Amino acid sequence: MTGTLAEITAESTSRFVQVDEHRIHLHDTGARTAEAASRPPLVLLHGGGPGASGWSNFSQNVPGLAEHFRVIVLDQPGYGRSDKPIVQDGVWTFNAYILSGVLDALEIPSVHLVGNSLGGGTSLRMALDYPDRVDRLILMGPAGGTLNIFSSDPSEGLKVLFGFYAPPGPSIEKMQHLIDVMTYDSSNVPPGVLEQRYAAATAPDAVEYVTRLFGTFGARGAGVPEELWRDVHRIPHKTLLTWGRDDRVLPLDGAFFMLKRMPDARLHVFPRCGHWAQLEHQAEFDALTVSFLTGP
Repeated sequence: MTGTLAEITAESTSRFVQVDEHRIHLHDTGARTAEAASRPPLVLLHGGGPGASGWSNFSQNVPGLAEHFRVIVLDQPGYGRSDKPIVQDGVWTFNAYILSGVLDALEIPSVHLVGNSLGGGTSLRMALDYPDRVDRLILMGPAGGTLNIFSSDPSEGLKVLFGFYAPPGPSIEKMQHLIDVMTYDSSNVPPGVLEQRYAAATAPDAVEYVTRLFGTFGARGAGVPEELWRDVHRIPHKTLLTWGRDDRVLPLDGAFFMLKRMPDARLHVFPRCGHWAQLEHQAEFDALTVSFLTGP
């Protein structure tokens, strides 16, 4: 056990690991309680919107979850302070390979995964390609795993997401619009997030990576780089699907597709909630996470 819960900050938990030629950044709380030391670590995987990073997605959740788990918050390749490589294969296949290498570097055999949006796709790919390294899954509006049954495709939120870098280019107004569409009530977003995410999204290496990534989703954002939905029936892991009732990025009807296809999935729907349940319903999300991952 290391440190105390009061010492958990972005700076105190920051570290880098090397996976092949890629330098990957993460936040690692360590096992700060005996309870945390007795359980598989918990890896939090952020979404793929412009300016996203592990800490920007999950900073409000880390202190509470670290009472129960060693929490590892990854900057997925292309985001935050991690390297931004050109991905030859599918992005989720590559991200799962990198995550497996991170676990090797940290000498961790298996983990629980919480994956939001892009991170949900990485979680699904991890469960498919490295099943023995995954214990339980919590998926928040996971990308790639669903087919919209009733909603339009691309969704309203994806059009806003993919349009962020479109001519005439990024702006602080576009970032505010993106935050508005990601949430049910954007007043729930802490002060400073708008400016922080805009600065991260407009860094030259981030612009290059994310515009390249968005291109793999089709010229108009309508394609799917890896059709994970075809294989979700092969994932036997105990899974909790969580969704915002008012998600305008990956609408709720996609949840019922996964619920029907996955062998051991259950669904929790947050009311008055968009694509960021971990922020808009932070206390309930944290309690649900602990209950699901520690239950029988």
